[in-house]
Amino acid sequence: MIDPNIKMTRRSFLGTVGTLTSVMLLPPRRLPAAENRFLLRPIPSSGERLPVMGMGTSRTFDVQGDAAAMEQLAQVLAAFFDNGGRLIDSSPMYGSAESVIGKLLGSKQGKSSLFAATKVWTDGRAAGIAQMERSMQRLGVDVIDLMQIHNLRDWKTHLPVLREWKQKGRIRYIGITTSHGRDHEALAQVLRTETLDFVQFSYNIADRAAEEQLLPLAADHGVAVLINRPFQRGSLFQKTRGRGLPAWSTEFDCNSWAQFFLKFIIAHPDVTCVIPATSKVKHMTDNMAAGVGSLPDADLRRRMVTHVASL
Repeated sequence: MIDPNIKMTRRSFLGTVGTLTSVMLLPPRRLPAAENRFLLRPIPSSGERLPVMGMGTSRTFDVQGDAAAMEQLAQVLAAFFDNGGRLIDSSPMYGSAESVIGKLLGSKQGKSSLFAATKVWTDGRAAGIAQMERSMQRLGVDVIDLMQIHNLRDWKTHLPVLREWKQKGRIRYIGITTSHGRDHEALAQVLRTETLDFVQFSYNIADRAAEEQLLPLAADHGVAVLINRPFQRGSLFQKTRGRGLPAWSTEFDCNSWAQFFLKFIIAHPDVTCVIPATSKVKHMTDNMAAGVGSLPDADLRRRMVTHVASL
């Protein structure tokens, strides 16, 4: 479906946003060419390589009917693709997010480098099939790159359907998710017993429970890992507000607290892609910069943990 070597340009994307013409007047927000060497990681089940920085849409893309918010998000998407992004993660749980993404991306030409990830979040086989059909229509795609079972909801019912759809070519990869620690044991059991392409869970510098079994299990079973809640729902920024970065952050090309937190996650070898959500262009550009340059080694990661814990 998608050639991973195709890169969406700002011009091709903005040509798809229809009436949001004022966006086209904005200057590019691209990392300097010499620095725009985005780190890629392979999906173990296929070898396809993905940028380590993706984008989440929870809370930020539920803006159907708000013209000003739509225009702002068009700029956010342009900055995302301009700086090497591909994977956008959504869910029917996120209100109008899927529809907003589909409307802003527009034509198939505008989706040339999109890796569309969404979820099934309901009970029952028939309801799950109907929901996945709606997701495809809302996103405006013929094939979903990654369909995930959201928060393990009725996963034993949905997983056989996902496998059927994958065999038929309607989805390319299948996965399962959680976004809170209380389901880690249940998720670990699924990883031990089922064959999956992706798993998604929370992991950040302040919440490292996933290091105990989920990250090692994913690696052992050849499952790609998506990371949500990289900023602990903003609490990490509250902790660091008004504080400067430690001087040694320059050792891994870090220029902001967002990059500090994201590079900590990306530096874990078992992480495939992290998916922060934002509705601001400056934050998107800042986030994407975490995917270029050097990463902290194991000693620096331990130093990062100690430093944040001391604040």
